[in-house]
Amino acid sequence: MQHVIATSVQMGKLLAAGRRRAGMSQAQAAARLGISQSRVSTLERTPGALTFDQLLAMLGAYGLQLVVQDRPDSPETATTADSW
Repeated sequence: MQHVIATSVQMGKLLAAGRRRAGMSQAQAAARLGISQSRVSTLERTPGALTFDQLLAMLGAYGLQLVVQDRPDSPETATTADSW
């Protein structure tokens, strides 16, 4: 599954879909992540509250990965973070 995420709402939907695709209930995901089921629910509904570490943990638990690339419609950018 490949998706472009531009809003936090889209991220929440992606996380919920990824969890279901991995065959996990919110309770199972919570146990795997070491958080409560209600926290999983909250993060899927309001992913703006996610820390980057939480996002990476959830993606990893669901068999997903984060890929960052230039937008097709953006001007050419530098290839290394050193030039920021």
